[in-house]
Amino acid sequence: MTAPVFVVDRVPAAGPFLLDGPEGRHAVSVKRLRAGEEVVLTDGAGQWAEAAVAAAEGKDRLSLDVRAVHEEPAPEVRITVVQALPKGDRGELAVETMTETGVDAIVPWAASRCVTQWRGERAAKSFAKWRGTAREAGKQSRRVRFPEFPTGPDAASTKEVAALLANADFAAVLHEDRDYPSAALATAELPAKGEIVLVVGPEGGVSPEELAAFAEAGAAAHRLGRSVLRTSTAGTAAVALLLGRTGRWA
Repeated sequence: MTAPVFVVDRVPAAGPFLLDGPEGRHAVSVKRLRAGEEVVLTDGAGQWAEAAVAAAEGKDRLSLDVRAVHEEPAPEVRITVVQALPKGDRGELAVETMTETGVDAIVPWAASRCVTQWRGERAAKSFAKWRGTAREAGKQSRRVRFPEFPTGPDAASTKEVAALLANADFAAVLHEDRDYPSAALATAELPAKGEIVLVVGPEGGVSPEELAAFAEAGAAAHRLGRSVLRTSTAGTAAVALLLGRTGRWA
């Protein structure tokens, strides 16, 4: 089994290190780590360290011996998913599974057909939930680069999403309307390096006006397959497909 991951503000140099606070408490009281067991410390931005447990100190502190420090390079092909706001807790589900799969960035989007809306204090709380979910899912899946959230705390507007698409090396909108022309994402020509931006619409679908704005920005409509996925699962399926096709899962 791979070593558990704990998040630190700054990855320490080789030598003794004390893991305390919430992460230390989780390591001692939940994981019940003991002397000799291995752990990984990461800042969530690519830097990480191999460490071994020296001793547990009380209920919330773990004395570690940091053995080596590494840096995981950024991927040559970076995948961003623009996720329309789903109903209920489906947003956290989408963030969790996309993070576990390997998405690099997530942009919450206030599409015109979204039932859920982020405004004021609710926006800040919802955005914090998404980021917290990504952090925990990153730890669970043993990642040392967690997904970034380049916008927020407010959800991005359609105009802001169009700007992201215009700057991408490959841009696509997942759209399953049988009366609207779309290409198969499985056979799309993808860049060898650069930025892929993928838009996942809400339960009610992407509106004609949004499709037109995205097409003007260079994003064509694409489909995953014959079945229609929920907004909370479509992004995860698409990310898995793209990771396989770009060689990141090779």
